[in-house]
Amino acid sequence: MKKNRILYLVVACMASMSMFAQPGKSKEAKADKQYDKFAYVDAIKTYERIAAKGYKSQDLLQKLGDSYYFKADLDNAAKWYGELFAFTQDVAPEYYYRYSQSLKAVKDYKKADEMLAKFNEKSGNDLRAKLANSQKDYLAQIKRNSGRYTIENAGINSEYSDYGSAYFGNKVIFASARDTSGLGSRKHAWTGESFTNLYGAEMGDQGALSEAKRFGSNLNSKFHESTPAFTKDGKTVYFTRNNFLDGKKGKDARKTTLLKLYKATLDGDKWSNVTELPFNSSEYSNAHPALSADEKTLYFASNMPGTLGQSDLFKVEIKSDGTYGTPVNLGSTINTEGRETFPMVTSDNELYFASDGHPGLGGLDVFVAKAEADGSYKTVQNVGEPLNSSKDDFAFLINDKTRLGYVTSNREGGQGGDDIYKFRETKKLECEQFLSGVVTDKESGLPLANTKVTLSDANYKMLKETTTDKDGKFDFGQVVCSSKYYIKSEKAEYTTVETPTITADESGKTFVPVELEKAVKPVAVGDGLEKPFGIKLIYFDLDKSFIRDDAAVELAKILDVLEQYPNMEIDIRSHTDCRQTAKYNLALSDRRAKSTMAWLISKGIDKSRLTAKGYGESQLVNNCGCEPTNKSDCSEEQHQANRRSEFIITKL
Repeated sequence: MKKNRILYLVVACMASMSMFAQPGKSKEAKADKQYDKFAYVDAIKTYERIAAKGYKSQDLLQKLGDSYYFKADLDNAAKWYGELFAFTQDVAPEYYYRYSQSLKAVKDYKKADEMLAKFNEKSGNDLRAKLANSQKDYLAQIKRNSGRYTIENAGINSEYSDYGSAYFGNKVIFASARDTSGLGSRKHAWTGESFTNLYGAEMGDQGALSEAKRFGSNLNSKFHESTPAFTKDGKTVYFTRNNFLDGKKGKDARKTTLLKLYKATLDGDKWSNVTELPFNSSEYSNAHPALSADEKTLYFASNMPGTLGQSDLFKVEIKSDGTYGTPVNLGSTINTEGRETFPMVTSDNELYFASDGHPGLGGLDVFVAKAEADGSYKTVQNVGEPLNSSKDDFAFLINDKTRLGYVTSNREGGQGGDDIYKFRETKKLECEQFLSGVVTDKESGLPLANTKVTLSDANYKMLKETTTDKDGKFDFGQVVCSSKYYIKSEKAEYTTVETPTITADESGKTFVPVELEKAVKPVAVGDGLEKPFGIKLIYFDLDKSFIRDDAAVELAKILDVLEQYPNMEIDIRSHTDCRQTAKYNLALSDRRAKSTMAWLISKGIDKSRLTAKGYGESQLVNNCGCEPTNKSDCSEEQHQANRRSEFIITKL
């Protein structure tokens, strides 16, 4: 860093205003309904009853916990999540979060904190993980954003500090500490350079600049002037100057001359009527003005009361009568505990600014944020290399149409303390993702209108809520690229579903199809009992007919249904894979059917309600037949799918 670099109108006599300087690191409720010729089975109540009998699985316990969690019965949710964690802790991270929230409802804060800590550990959201992940993700984001600019020296730099630029017709106006006024020029005691004045250079093809000349003699004073912002008609300019007007220098309580914003109008070919803006103060600094495209809002940097960090970005309304509103801080998405400065706003409502508070490549980096319809900002992105470097990069200016512009930097290879560089943007940094989807009935495939759909971020903070239209569609509008979201879908008589999704890291649309299952489902003669329960079919080991532990859990569900519906009769149909002879397999499947029936009879089901038959290898569920050789190239997993028992309702 060069010794003589200017402090960008941050100081006149002291370093107290370094905040503007370049350097420094400073289930829902369910209905009980009966329909003619149908019986409705309440799956969740069945799950509770069979769990109470000791038949438990991870899937069953998760569904029980979720059913209560999503209907805000956190006491019962805590109970079943507790059972889940006693059964296994090999669960998705969100179950730690849900359990933590449920435990708070029963005032078990100690255990809730333990679960939340584990959630943070597993999801990477504790402070240490957050810092590490933010840096890692940030660098990856910079890499994705890089390579979109060509950049070169603007050709107007001196051995002194040249920085900041603004368009004025076919000219570029900037600040410079170059000494062109002879022996009588005043020097800044800290830098040995002249106080900065405004200079202009004609702009030719491809942004080439001609020789710089003094600009607006009535705007320049014996102190610092910088960062002008001109109205489109060229008749009004806002600019930064030390607290100096009409020959009088103002100071704060510490005798420091700070920065203020001024306005001047063009009278003929001369600038006149230099006035300071009414929200200035001698006790804090305002600097670096920028106009919105409609010229109704002025953006600027300040350390006024209400500032979040060393310097923040603010905006103020310019009223039709020429008066001003009250300055408004742009908020914590933009402003940090560090320095945010040098704003610039495009016609697309993109706010470019320099910051050392957002993670960057070093020093000040240029960032961009696009305003929402309500004027707020959701995300901030680093514009990437080569526009940003390991040094200070700031004062970004771009022509919306040509995508040519200028930026100031003190990167290696410059001529002075800071230099102005010309750049061309070859690709816009626009990652716009739009999130929408459709909710349908899982069994019928029909759209579900008036479904409540909620969008939450990766930390389960609710962001938006809507309902599906007549076609079952929902639309959350624009969301953040490369981000994780949770979509919760809720509708009466259906089981609530929470669907995770990750948006792409490039512009486009993310469409999420959601299927909801009936919480209370109809059954009829001829139906398989797996449909209303999602029961996994009963599977057997190779060449075996005994009931496995996992099969017992599923049989417990069948048992509960038979107990709740004493007139129901079922047919047990058992099968084998293709290996061994057809005769052998027929006998094996018959043993499996009888084994399954015997299990139910042992639990109290009358034999008259059950029929059982083996079908051998005659009803394979896949293409894994092996006649006549009794050999097959299918995997063990494929063969396992055929070794099963099914349960068909024969009477209600």
